[in-house]
Amino acid sequence: MSQATTDDWFDTETHVALSRRAFGDINPIQNRHLAAREVSAGHPARVEQVAARTWMIQPGISNVALFETDAGLLLVDCGCAGDGPTLRDAIRSCSDKPLHTVVFTHGHVDHAFGLWALLADGERPRVIAHRNLVTHFDRYRKTAGLNTVINFQEPGASGRAWPSEPEDFPRPDMLFEDGCELRLGDERFVVRHAKGETDDAAWVWAPERSVIAAGDLVVGYLPNAGNPRKVQRYAEEWADAAEEMAALAAEVIITGHGECVRGAEAIRDELLTMSEYLRFIVRHTLDGLNAGLLPDEIVDSLAVPEHLAGHPRLQPHYDRPEFICRNVIRRYAGWWDRYPANLLPAPMADRAREVARLAGGVEVLAARALELADSDLRLAFHLAEWAFLADEQNPDAQDCYVRIGDRRRDAEQSIMVKLAFSEPARRVAAVRARQRG
Repeated sequence: MSQATTDDWFDTETHVALSRRAFGDINPIQNRHLAAREVSAGHPARVEQVAARTWMIQPGISNVALFETDAGLLLVDCGCAGDGPTLRDAIRSCSDKPLHTVVFTHGHVDHAFGLWALLADGERPRVIAHRNLVTHFDRYRKTAGLNTVINFQEPGASGRAWPSEPEDFPRPDMLFEDGCELRLGDERFVVRHAKGETDDAAWVWAPERSVIAAGDLVVGYLPNAGNPRKVQRYAEEWADAAEEMAALAAEVIITGHGECVRGAEAIRDELLTMSEYLRFIVRHTLDGLNAGLLPDEIVDSLAVPEHLAGHPRLQPHYDRPEFICRNVIRRYAGWWDRYPANLLPAPMADRAREVARLAGGVEVLAARALELADSDLRLAFHLAEWAFLADEQNPDAQDCYVRIGDRRRDAEQSIMVKLAFSEPARRVAAVRARQRG
């Protein structure tokens, strides 16, 4: 059987390669210490000039946009906490002008926590964000332990694995509602609010340069509008934002991760296809809810048209269409799956033991799971999980759970799914560690 645990797989070359495809130049060590100021990406930032006096800077996992103006520098996002010194050096390789303004596209840990190094050097920019950033940070404080677990984080030198104390968070000087216009010298920049991956998301339009700094509203793969481990996402508003950006005829989009998008035609194609994709899922979901279908029936009947599913920059490298569908269901219809027994269910372990008893024992259930794996891997995974939950100490159940979990993981391309399907190996490893004493 495979001996890999979830933590081991998180650190494998396969996971790192997939993460770099989706997010940029990830350092596996920093990936476990996203909130630690002392843990950098371990390499110089990538700096790419995308227009006159305009740069995309990639200090690590996320992209940062830098605009030089006669009045000073406009910075959009600032990376992880550990990216601070690297970002500072990259900015100074582009311009010696003072930092005038910083705009946060949202408050995620990989986008809004690297400003401290510039402040420590004496820079005093005005910091601008959507008003919901404040509640976003409040949620981070309340759920530091949860985020540590679901993001596979480890404590840094401060002893904290996730931002949780007041000094961990940047403080905005100005909060906006729908948007705002900035004047830096004689140049105008437009900041627009747009719910998407978060409710505090924003994007920046530089009309005189035909450049958009989009944050995570544009990332080069299927929008992260469904994430099953995280709070509500907003597929409809994300589509609205894509259409609004598409109408501007921008020549460059500085994305939140990965490569920039260049050329008005390519930008319009990606944004309008993204919008159509998201709206298709939302319409399918609402039609199903209004027709009285069960959530599982709605998800199982989702069939994304090929011209959407086949778009090269909208592939499910991180999220999946089914998850977006379920997020829309959660938004409009709550968390209950409408199976009556699941409203106030018996404990999962009790259910699993009864299934195993009816099957003739845990070994029989595990054997059937392995037999079924070649023809119906999804169903086999249920049987394997029931076998393990019925008797976690049983070696056959342990082996079966890991083997089936690994097969499901290896068959998927979504990083989010691969991490979830690595859970059996982690759980079995934990049980075996306790057995060894």
